[in-house]
Amino acid sequence: MPEMFDVALPIVLAALLTFASLRAFRHKRRLVRWGVGSIAALLTLIATITSVFALAGLSRLNAHGAPAVSPTIAGTAEQVQRGHEIADGFCSGCHAPDDITATLTGDRDLGRHLPLPLGSFVAPNLTPAGRLARWSDGDIFRAIRNGVDPGGRRLFIMSLTNASGLSDDDTKAVIAYLRSLRADGRDTGATPDRFSLLGLVMLGAHLLPEAKPVPTGVVIAPAKAPTAEFGEYILSYQDCRGYHGKALTGGVPGQLPPLGPDLNVVKVWSFDQFAATMRTGVDPTGHELGKEMPWRPIGRMSDDELRAIYEYLMHLPAS
Repeated sequence: MPEMFDVALPIVLAALLTFASLRAFRHKRRLVRWGVGSIAALLTLIATITSVFALAGLSRLNAHGAPAVSPTIAGTAEQVQRGHEIADGFCSGCHAPDDITATLTGDRDLGRHLPLPLGSFVAPNLTPAGRLARWSDGDIFRAIRNGVDPGGRRLFIMSLTNASGLSDDDTKAVIAYLRSLRADGRDTGATPDRFSLLGLVMLGAHLLPEAKPVPTGVVIAPAKAPTAEFGEYILSYQDCRGYHGKALTGGVPGQLPPLGPDLNVVKVWSFDQFAATMRTGVDPTGHELGKEMPWRPIGRMSDDELRAIYEYLMHLPAS
Protein backbone atom coordinates (compact mmCIF):
# COMPACT_ATOMS: atom_id res chain seq x y z
CA MET A 1 0.00 0.00 0.00
CA PRO A 2 2.03 3.02 -1.24
CA GLU A 3 0.23 5.56 0.97
CA MET A 4 1.12 3.89 4.30
CA PHE A 5 4.27 6.00 4.75
CA ASP A 6 2.31 9.22 4.26
CA VAL A 7 -0.30 8.09 6.78
CA ALA A 8 2.41 7.17 9.30
CA LEU A 9 3.89 10.68 9.28
CA PRO A 10 1.03 12.52 11.06
CA ILE A 11 0.60 9.58 13.46
CA VAL A 12 4.25 9.72 14.48
CA LEU A 13 4.12 13.52 14.61
CA ALA A 14 1.02 13.39 16.84
CA ALA A 15 2.81 11.03 19.23
CA LEU A 16 5.91 13.24 19.40
CA LEU A 17 3.83 16.38 19.92
CA THR A 18 1.83 14.67 22.68
CA PHE A 19 5.07 13.86 24.45
CA ALA A 20 6.33 17.43 23.95
CA SER A 21 3.12 19.00 25.25
CA LEU A 22 3.15 16.80 28.37
CA ARG A 23 6.75 17.76 29.05
CA ALA A 24 5.92 21.43 28.56
CA PHE A 25 2.93 21.34 30.92
CA ARG A 26 5.21 19.91 33.62
CA HIS A 27 7.78 22.66 33.23
CA LYS A 28 8.34 24.99 36.19
CA ARG A 29 8.35 28.19 34.14
CA ARG A 30 4.83 29.46 33.47
CA LEU A 31 5.70 30.79 30.00
CA VAL A 32 6.96 27.40 28.91
CA ARG A 33 4.13 25.56 30.65
CA TRP A 34 1.28 27.55 29.12
CA GLY A 35 2.86 29.08 26.02
CA VAL A 36 4.83 26.17 24.60
CA GLY A 37 2.44 23.64 26.09
CA SER A 38 -0.62 25.23 24.50
CA ILE A 39 1.03 25.48 21.08
CA ALA A 40 2.20 21.86 21.29
CA ALA A 41 -1.29 20.75 22.36
CA LEU A 42 -2.88 22.59 19.41
CA LEU A 43 -0.42 21.04 16.96
CA THR A 44 -1.10 17.65 18.55
CA LEU A 45 -4.81 18.12 17.91
CA ILE A 46 -4.18 19.08 14.27
CA ALA A 47 -1.87 16.10 13.71
CA THR A 48 -4.36 13.75 15.38
CA ILE A 49 -7.28 14.97 13.26
CA THR A 50 -5.11 14.67 10.15
CA SER A 51 -4.21 11.11 11.13
CA VAL A 52 -7.84 10.15 11.71
CA PHE A 53 -9.01 11.50 8.35
CA ALA A 54 -6.00 9.98 6.54
CA LEU A 55 -6.75 6.55 8.03
CA ALA A 56 -10.42 6.97 7.10
CA GLY A 57 -9.37 7.85 3.56
CA LEU A 58 -7.15 4.79 3.35
CA SER A 59 -10.02 2.65 4.57
CA ARG A 60 -12.43 4.12 2.01
CA LEU A 61 -9.89 3.62 -0.75
CA ASN A 62 -9.86 -0.11 -0.05
CA ALA A 63 -13.56 -0.61 0.59
CA HIS A 64 -14.90 -0.69 -2.97
CA GLY A 65 -15.03 -4.37 -3.74
CA ALA A 66 -17.31 -5.74 -6.44
CA PRO A 67 -18.73 -9.21 -7.16
CA ALA A 68 -16.56 -11.43 -9.34
CA VAL A 69 -17.74 -11.84 -12.92
CA SER A 70 -16.75 -14.21 -15.72
CA PRO A 71 -17.74 -12.60 -19.03
CA THR A 72 -17.52 -14.64 -22.21
CA ILE A 73 -15.41 -12.79 -24.78
CA ALA A 74 -15.96 -14.11 -28.30
CA GLY A 75 -13.10 -12.11 -29.82
CA THR A 76 -14.72 -11.94 -33.25
CA ALA A 77 -13.47 -9.42 -35.80
CA GLU A 78 -16.73 -7.47 -35.40
CA GLN A 79 -16.39 -7.38 -31.61
CA VAL A 80 -12.74 -6.30 -31.78
CA GLN A 81 -13.64 -3.54 -34.26
CA ARG A 82 -16.39 -2.22 -31.97
CA GLY A 83 -13.95 -2.25 -29.06
CA HIS A 84 -11.44 -0.37 -31.21
CA GLU A 85 -14.03 2.33 -31.91
CA ILE A 86 -14.80 2.81 -28.22
CA ALA A 87 -11.14 2.78 -27.23
CA ASP A 88 -10.28 5.41 -29.86
CA GLY A 89 -13.18 7.68 -28.94
CA PHE A 90 -13.17 7.21 -25.17
CA CYS A 91 -10.33 5.26 -23.54
CA SER A 92 -7.59 7.09 -25.45
CA GLY A 93 -8.58 10.34 -23.71
CA CYS A 94 -6.70 9.12 -20.61
CA HIS A 95 -4.70 6.08 -21.69
CA ALA A 96 -2.96 7.47 -24.77
CA PRO A 97 0.36 9.09 -23.76
CA ASP A 98 -0.36 12.13 -25.94
CA ASP A 99 -3.28 13.74 -27.73
CA ILE A 100 -2.09 12.90 -31.22
CA THR A 101 -2.17 9.11 -31.24
CA ALA A 102 -4.66 6.63 -29.82
CA THR A 103 -1.97 4.17 -28.64
CA LEU A 104 -3.11 2.88 -25.24
CA THR A 105 0.30 2.71 -23.58
CA GLY A 106 -0.76 5.00 -20.74
CA ASP A 107 1.97 6.55 -18.56
CA ARG A 108 0.21 9.94 -18.22
CA ASP A 109 -0.11 11.35 -14.71
CA LEU A 110 -3.73 12.50 -14.65
CA GLY A 111 -3.19 14.02 -11.21
CA ARG A 112 -1.46 16.96 -12.87
CA HIS A 113 -4.78 18.05 -14.35
CA LEU A 114 -6.55 18.23 -10.98
CA PRO A 115 -6.96 21.60 -9.25
CA LEU A 116 -5.37 20.30 -6.01
CA PRO A 117 -2.28 18.10 -5.40
CA LEU A 118 -4.30 15.01 -4.52
CA GLY A 119 -1.63 12.59 -5.64
CA SER A 120 -0.22 10.85 -8.67
CA PHE A 121 -2.71 8.95 -10.82
CA VAL A 122 -0.88 7.38 -13.74
CA ALA A 123 -3.09 5.98 -16.49
CA PRO A 124 -1.96 2.36 -16.86
CA ASN A 125 -0.67 0.76 -20.02
CA LEU A 126 -3.62 -1.17 -21.47
CA THR A 127 -1.53 -3.21 -23.92
CA PRO A 128 -0.12 -6.65 -22.93
CA ALA A 129 3.05 -4.85 -21.78
CA GLY A 130 1.08 -3.57 -18.79
CA ARG A 131 -0.68 -5.12 -15.84
CA LEU A 132 -3.80 -6.09 -17.79
CA ALA A 133 -1.84 -9.04 -19.19
CA ARG A 134 -2.00 -10.48 -15.65
CA TRP A 135 -5.70 -9.69 -15.18
CA SER A 136 -8.59 -11.94 -16.10
CA ASP A 137 -11.36 -10.78 -18.42
CA GLY A 138 -13.54 -10.49 -15.33
CA ASP A 139 -10.96 -8.23 -13.65
CA ILE A 140 -11.01 -5.89 -16.64
CA PHE A 141 -14.82 -5.95 -16.76
CA ARG A 142 -14.97 -4.95 -13.05
CA ALA A 143 -12.40 -2.19 -13.57
CA ILE A 144 -14.56 -0.68 -16.32
CA ARG A 145 -17.93 -1.26 -14.69
CA ASN A 146 -17.05 -0.87 -10.99
CA GLY A 147 -13.84 1.21 -10.96
CA VAL A 148 -11.87 -1.29 -8.83
CA ASP A 149 -8.73 -3.35 -9.36
CA PRO A 150 -8.59 -7.14 -8.80
CA GLY A 151 -7.90 -6.59 -5.09
CA GLY A 152 -10.94 -4.33 -4.64
CA ARG A 153 -8.92 -1.10 -4.38
CA ARG A 154 -10.71 1.91 -5.82
CA LEU A 155 -9.29 3.15 -9.13
CA PHE A 156 -9.87 6.79 -8.27
CA ILE A 157 -9.92 8.46 -11.70
CA MET A 158 -11.66 5.48 -13.31
CA SER A 159 -14.36 5.53 -10.63
CA LEU A 160 -15.12 9.17 -11.45
CA THR A 161 -15.67 8.49 -15.15
CA ASN A 162 -18.91 7.28 -16.68
CA ALA A 163 -17.34 4.07 -18.00
CA SER A 164 -19.93 2.09 -16.05
CA GLY A 165 -22.46 3.41 -18.58
CA LEU A 166 -20.98 1.21 -21.30
CA SER A 167 -23.31 -1.63 -22.19
CA ASP A 168 -22.32 -5.18 -21.31
CA ASP A 169 -21.70 -5.94 -24.99
CA ASP A 170 -19.59 -2.82 -25.52
CA THR A 171 -17.57 -3.53 -22.35
CA LYS A 172 -16.85 -7.02 -23.66
CA ALA A 173 -15.91 -5.49 -27.01
CA VAL A 174 -13.35 -3.24 -25.31
CA ILE A 175 -11.87 -6.28 -23.55
CA ALA A 176 -11.69 -8.15 -26.86
CA TYR A 177 -9.89 -5.20 -28.44
CA LEU A 178 -7.41 -4.86 -25.56
CA ARG A 179 -6.63 -8.57 -25.83
CA SER A 180 -5.91 -8.13 -29.54
CA LEU A 181 -3.26 -5.45 -29.03
CA ARG A 182 0.45 -6.14 -29.27
CA ALA A 183 2.67 -5.32 -26.31
CA ASP A 184 3.87 -1.73 -26.49
CA GLY A 185 5.34 0.84 -24.09
CA ARG A 186 6.40 0.12 -20.52
CA ASP A 187 4.67 -1.50 -17.57
CA THR A 188 3.23 1.33 -15.46
CA GLY A 189 3.25 -0.85 -12.34
CA ALA A 190 0.76 -2.76 -10.22
CA THR A 191 -0.53 0.31 -8.34
CA PRO A 192 0.02 3.42 -10.47
CA ASP A 193 -2.36 5.43 -8.25
CA ARG A 194 -0.76 7.10 -5.24
CA PHE A 195 -2.73 9.51 -3.07
CA SER A 196 -0.93 12.35 -1.34
CA LEU A 197 -1.57 12.97 2.34
CA LEU A 198 -3.88 15.83 1.34
CA GLY A 199 -5.76 13.50 -0.99
CA LEU A 200 -6.23 10.87 1.71
CA VAL A 201 -7.41 13.46 4.25
CA MET A 202 -9.92 14.90 1.78
CA LEU A 203 -11.09 11.42 0.84
CA GLY A 204 -11.54 10.51 4.51
CA ALA A 205 -13.38 13.78 5.18
CA HIS A 206 -15.77 13.14 2.27
CA LEU A 207 -14.47 16.23 0.46
CA LEU A 208 -13.79 14.39 -2.80
CA PRO A 209 -16.43 13.11 -5.24
CA GLU A 210 -17.87 9.70 -4.53
CA ALA A 211 -17.44 6.90 -7.04
CA LYS A 212 -20.10 6.97 -9.74
CA PRO A 213 -23.14 4.74 -9.08
CA VAL A 214 -22.71 1.32 -10.64
CA PRO A 215 -25.56 -0.34 -12.55
CA THR A 216 -26.60 -3.62 -10.93
CA GLY A 217 -28.32 -5.20 -13.91
CA VAL A 218 -27.48 -5.80 -17.54
CA VAL A 219 -26.77 -2.60 -19.47
CA ILE A 220 -28.10 -2.67 -23.02
CA ALA A 221 -27.21 -0.10 -25.69
CA PRO A 222 -29.65 1.09 -28.36
CA ALA A 223 -28.97 0.18 -31.97
CA LYS A 224 -25.91 1.92 -33.35
CA ALA A 225 -27.29 4.60 -35.66
CA PRO A 226 -27.02 8.38 -36.28
CA THR A 227 -29.94 9.03 -33.92
CA ALA A 228 -30.49 11.11 -30.79
CA GLU A 229 -31.16 7.89 -28.87
CA PHE A 230 -27.73 6.49 -29.70
CA GLY A 231 -26.19 9.92 -29.06
CA GLU A 232 -27.70 9.88 -25.58
CA TYR A 233 -26.08 6.48 -25.01
CA ILE A 234 -22.66 7.72 -26.16
CA LEU A 235 -22.88 10.65 -23.75
CA SER A 236 -23.93 8.27 -20.95
CA TYR A 237 -20.40 6.83 -20.88
CA GLN A 238 -18.42 9.79 -22.15
CA ASP A 239 -17.42 12.29 -19.45
CA CYS A 240 -19.03 15.39 -20.97
CA ARG A 241 -21.38 15.85 -18.00
CA GLY A 242 -18.44 16.02 -15.62
CA TYR A 243 -17.30 19.19 -17.41
CA HIS A 244 -20.54 20.61 -18.82
CA GLY A 245 -22.96 19.82 -15.97
CA LYS A 246 -25.60 17.12 -15.55
CA ALA A 247 -27.90 18.76 -18.11
CA LEU A 248 -24.95 19.78 -20.35
CA THR A 249 -25.97 23.39 -19.78
CA GLY A 250 -22.65 24.41 -18.25
CA GLY A 251 -20.32 23.33 -15.46
CA VAL A 252 -20.87 24.27 -11.83
CA PRO A 253 -18.23 26.29 -9.92
CA GLY A 254 -16.44 24.07 -7.41
CA GLN A 255 -16.59 20.88 -9.49
CA LEU A 256 -13.37 18.84 -9.69
CA PRO A 257 -13.05 18.88 -13.52
CA PRO A 258 -12.55 22.20 -15.33
CA LEU A 259 -15.69 24.19 -16.10
CA GLY A 260 -17.21 23.46 -19.48
CA PRO A 261 -19.59 25.82 -21.35
CA ASP A 262 -23.31 25.38 -22.04
CA LEU A 263 -23.58 22.96 -24.99
CA ASN A 264 -26.72 24.68 -26.23
CA VAL A 265 -24.20 26.70 -28.24
CA VAL A 266 -24.04 23.75 -30.64
CA LYS A 267 -27.64 24.41 -31.72
CA VAL A 268 -26.51 27.28 -33.93
CA TRP A 269 -23.91 25.10 -35.67
CA SER A 270 -24.47 22.87 -38.67
CA PHE A 271 -23.47 19.22 -38.37
CA ASP A 272 -20.45 19.85 -40.59
CA GLN A 273 -19.35 22.66 -38.28
CA PHE A 274 -19.79 20.42 -35.22
CA ALA A 275 -17.81 17.58 -36.81
CA ALA A 276 -15.06 19.99 -37.90
CA THR A 277 -14.86 21.40 -34.36
CA MET A 278 -14.38 17.91 -32.90
CA ARG A 279 -11.73 17.07 -35.50
CA THR A 280 -9.75 20.30 -35.53
CA GLY A 281 -10.21 21.70 -32.03
CA VAL A 282 -11.42 25.03 -33.46
CA ASP A 283 -15.09 26.04 -33.32
CA PRO A 284 -16.95 27.98 -36.05
CA THR A 285 -16.05 31.32 -34.43
CA GLY A 286 -12.33 30.52 -34.56
CA HIS A 287 -12.08 29.80 -30.81
CA GLU A 288 -9.61 27.04 -29.95
CA LEU A 289 -10.91 24.43 -27.52
CA GLY A 290 -8.97 24.15 -24.27
CA LYS A 291 -6.45 21.39 -23.61
CA GLU A 292 -8.83 19.89 -21.04
CA MET A 293 -11.41 19.21 -23.75
CA PRO A 294 -10.74 15.70 -25.20
CA TRP A 295 -11.75 16.73 -28.70
CA ARG A 296 -9.19 14.50 -30.41
CA PRO A 297 -10.62 11.21 -29.06
CA ILE A 298 -14.15 12.39 -29.81
CA GLY A 299 -13.04 13.49 -33.26
CA ARG A 300 -11.89 9.94 -34.00
CA MET A 301 -15.50 8.77 -33.88
CA SER A 302 -17.26 7.88 -37.10
CA ASP A 303 -19.55 10.35 -38.86
CA ASP A 304 -22.56 8.32 -37.67
CA GLU A 305 -21.45 8.54 -34.03
CA LEU A 306 -20.78 12.27 -34.26
CA ARG A 307 -24.13 12.72 -35.99
CA ALA A 308 -25.81 10.84 -33.13
CA ILE A 309 -24.21 13.16 -30.55
CA TYR A 310 -25.17 16.19 -32.63
CA GLU A 311 -28.79 15.04 -32.90
CA TYR A 312 -28.96 14.55 -29.15
CA LEU A 313 -27.51 18.01 -28.46
CA MET A 314 -30.09 19.52 -30.80
CA HIS A 315 -32.76 18.38 -28.31
CA LEU A 316 -31.15 19.75 -25.15
CA PRO A 317 -33.48 21.80 -22.94
CA ALA A 318 -32.86 25.52 -23.20
CA SER A 319 -30.66 26.81 -20.38
